[in-house]
Amino acid sequence: MGSTIQEYLRAGRRVHLCGIGGVSMSPLAEVLHGMGLLVQGSDMQESGGVLHLREQGVRIAIGHRADNIEGAEFLIRTAAVHDDNPEIAAAHAAGLPVFERAEAWGAIMRSYRNAVCIAGTHGKTTTTSMTTHVFMAAQADPTVMIGGTLPLLHSGYRVGRGDTIIMESCEYCNSFLHFSPTVAVVLNVEEDHLDFFKDLKDIQHSFRLFAQLVPRDGVIVVNADDKNAMEALDGMSLFTFALQAPADCRAESIVFHSGLPSFDVVVHGEVYAHVTLHVGGRHNILNALAAAAAAYVLGLPGEAVERGLSSFSGAGRRFEYKGEFHGARIYDDYAHHPGELHALLTMAKSLGYQRVLCAFQPHTFTRTKALFAQFVEELRAADQVILAEIFAAREQNTVGISSADLAREIPGAIFCPTLREVEDTLRGMAQPGDLILTVGAGNIYTAGEALLK
Repeated sequence: MGSTIQEYLRAGRRVHLCGIGGVSMSPLAEVLHGMGLLVQGSDMQESGGVLHLREQGVRIAIGHRADNIEGAEFLIRTAAVHDDNPEIAAAHAAGLPVFERAEAWGAIMRSYRNAVCIAGTHGKTTTTSMTTHVFMAAQADPTVMIGGTLPLLHSGYRVGRGDTIIMESCEYCNSFLHFSPTVAVVLNVEEDHLDFFKDLKDIQHSFRLFAQLVPRDGVIVVNADDKNAMEALDGMSLFTFALQAPADCRAESIVFHSGLPSFDVVVHGEVYAHVTLHVGGRHNILNALAAAAAAYVLGLPGEAVERGLSSFSGAGRRFEYKGEFHGARIYDDYAHHPGELHALLTMAKSLGYQRVLCAFQPHTFTRTKALFAQFVEELRAADQVILAEIFAAREQNTVGISSADLAREIPGAIFCPTLREVEDTLRGMAQPGDLILTVGAGNIYTAGEALLK
């Protein structure tokens, strides 16, 4: 019996996807179906992804049961599905191989000439989205996998017929080490996911292993302004981008109009493209440079970079405009790490609003405890902080921490044990000229949406 997934990814073989409706699983199912495999699967609930696959003839069961895997030659599971799942247990009992979702994507990448894998502690979704805009403008017809929703695609993925695949690549649980990048992009390296990694050195080691996956004729693109990233990739052959440090690809002649930047992308001293962005912030200039660098090393014309980036107005939950309430404008953002909060609040303060009201929901107990001092420091930049209770995600509160602890360290901060209280607090505070931000990777966005109802 074959032990690598490569041997199983052949037309005519039957695969069962456990958790087939997930954001990364449903596009995987569609790609495998397009490759001629016989795809079936299961999920806990009906969803748009499930419906879309059923329309293509994929057989999907709701609920996980051992007999769902009947006929399958191998299984692919999402990270949320563990060994005690009845389908996985049945596969093990029957001697069927079970592969991880990331392994499947890694194997699929090998059939594309160009695999652009975008990694970093933050900025991945925005940069993957910008890169998609550029490759679509170049009519490269890419296959794309993003960890958020991109308005251009009306989803988080597309299945193209071109020779390029663009993948958001996450370091959590080292899942990006299953990938096969020909162009690896490293945006930044910071302390995060400390429930899995030991410390910053451990994270840097992981990013170095990721960069080492790139073949000899491939390219490692890295942000030269990021000290940790440069340290992690020390001694490797790199194509660099930066705003401050000397680099192969730089932003020059930067001009701001109403908080939005225009600049030249200069590669090795020559103007490659002139870019006008419809998203603000220094961090987005760096994200745009990363997308431009990936396009440059793959030989795309600068004009595709110009057109692609000028049509990009943000990814879902990335400073996403939601509406207006009592004359205040409400935006939602996925920021859940101090570095992301810094970028978001620095940009928000530059937009000319009278007050910035930040309703923040910390994400996971371990992250809040490990980065407590940084969270306090960054949140102090807002004019008013409203703190929702910590969003547990995959964790139990074994470290004994609450958002109330953060509130005590931030002058004037208000702690709200429930999202209903966040909504009521915002309702009472909102004034014309305010910018209201709902911030976090959990369900804080519902508080802003409730105001708009």
